[in-house]
Amino acid sequence: MANFLDIIKKEKGDGSYSGDEFGGGRGTDGSGMPTGKPGNFMFATGIECSYPTIGNGKIRRDLLEECGHYERFEEDLHLIKDLGLKVVRYGLPYYKMNRTEGRYDWEFADKAMKLIQKLELTPILDLMHFGVPDWIGDYQNPELPVHFANYCAAVARRYPWVRYYTPVNEIYVTAKLSAKDGIWNEQLKSDKAFVTAMKHIVAASILGTQEIAKHRNDCIIIQSESAEYLHETCAAVSQKTKLTNKQRLISLDLLYAYPPDADIIHYLMDNGLTREEYDWFMVGEPPGYQVMGNDYYGQNEKILKPDGSTCTAEDVFGWYQITKEYYLRYKKPVMHTETNIMDAENAPTWLWKQWINILRMRSDGVPVLGFTWYSLIDQIDWDIALAEKKGKVNECGLYDLNRKPRPVADAYKMLLEEYGQITIVPHGEMFEVTNEAAKLKVEV
Repeated sequence: MANFLDIIKKEKGDGSYSGDEFGGGRGTDGSGMPTGKPGNFMFATGIECSYPTIGNGKIRRDLLEECGHYERFEEDLHLIKDLGLKVVRYGLPYYKMNRTEGRYDWEFADKAMKLIQKLELTPILDLMHFGVPDWIGDYQNPELPVHFANYCAAVARRYPWVRYYTPVNEIYVTAKLSAKDGIWNEQLKSDKAFVTAMKHIVAASILGTQEIAKHRNDCIIIQSESAEYLHETCAAVSQKTKLTNKQRLISLDLLYAYPPDADIIHYLMDNGLTREEYDWFMVGEPPGYQVMGNDYYGQNEKILKPDGSTCTAEDVFGWYQITKEYYLRYKKPVMHTETNIMDAENAPTWLWKQWINILRMRSDGVPVLGFTWYSLIDQIDWDIALAEKKGKVNECGLYDLNRKPRPVADAYKMLLEEYGQITIVPHGEMFEVTNEAAKLKVEV
């Protein structure tokens, strides 16, 4: 008697065809360079654009300037296009553009945005990145949320074709380094200053999103936040460490109207958050489609040793485990919004390790919108968090400051060729990003 497989192979061939994990309905396996089609995973890079002040407000660190982007923005944007990427996290220099209340300087932004549109890149507009205009002062100013909301409205009016936004980059890091660690902007070191900065920045993000949504009611808000964790190697973990690991969640708790733990409520109210302010944050989430972006670097995880010293933990949990915890808490689609390593030789390995984290998250069925190597170009002084203007080049970019490719650029190109057309979620070929209300789409 003939074997059924022999009959099948004789009549129908070997029967191999693409499954549906990456879009098998169209006969593909997900390989090939990104096309930018709706529903495809968003591979991205970013232009480092931090602009905090140091030296008691006397020195402005503008990484767009220090890394030469203002003069070479055309070259930089073409590098993104030439690498095969379709998405860029792009920060407009808020402190330079918003000259005074209601007065804006659009000269550079207009040129850059015009080229982004011409190159058919999808920008995720980053509207506040670690600093504010001089006339606003710092994050202790209670007028910040209203001023920032007006700026967001102006940007949304100016560029109505933009759909993706990060209103405020890394809210927790902004508040912590400015008001608790004493490094940036107001350079304060107190819990009260930290809570004050936190509530002003979150309120700014909420009001800014509301203004964006008035002009783009289908806006997609990708909240880039730092995925952090402190491991304490003591037999009895201290209350201070437990509190620290809960404080990292304050920004997203307030942003997404998620009631914090009781000890965080006490901490916030002991340090200036009023009941009326708390109730305002808990009214509901901001408008738009909300995506939780988590940034992960090796130094995001730290180990606190018994003698009180700390060291970098790097990958004890990793992006996957930390972000999974955040996902289970907030139930938002996620995106890996930043990563790099300041070691050009080992950067390709770090890239692949982060990608494995993405694949593992996808295997759990969590919707992962995209992945970002941050940044396109090497950075300066980020090894000391911009605390001093030393001018040390951090070799973490896809390209160096001369715009020559680093090994990680080739690795990223290889990754794109292999995975560039996968869908946002496995078995997600029936889904796509549209300007309509969210729904299941089925080809018929």
